[in-house]
Amino acid sequence: MSGVTDLAVTAADGGRIALDRWAGQVLLIVNTASQCGFTPQYAGLEALHRRFATRGFAVLGFPCNQFGAQEPGDAAEIAGFCSLTYDVTFPVFAKVAVNGADADPLFTRLKAAAPGLLGSQAIKWNFTKFLVDRSGTMVRRYAPTTKPEQIVGAIEALL
Repeated sequence: MSGVTDLAVTAADGGRIALDRWAGQVLLIVNTASQCGFTPQYAGLEALHRRFATRGFAVLGFPCNQFGAQEPGDAAEIAGFCSLTYDVTFPVFAKVAVNGADADPLFTRLKAAAPGLLGSQAIKWNFTKFLVDRSGTMVRRYAPTTKPEQIVGAIEALL
């Protein structure tokens, strides 16, 4: 299984961005939603991003509307919400599917590298987190209930 930095993703403005832009960094890749019970985790994700950015760490957010239609907005609405409500400075990309035939290749690769409970590759809900090391290799998958501050030790170990 190759890493993730050879893939490209869709930016909020519709353009394509190569993930090699973050080559050599530790990444926390998260499927997000604006109207979810876990939405307050944006604050913790932003705190991680700011705390470790100078050491080669980034949070990458991927809005997803597949779970309870909890991300109904368009790119501009999502960006506005993230900025105004949680002062998010980490990259928030275009809305993606994380499960099913239309799943974004990034999430297909992440799920294959780090299956969930009982080996399931499906993502169960918003705010599933994937920790990726500096080589672009998946290290660990975290459940939506795992708060960002609970991942600090794992991030520090990779930095």
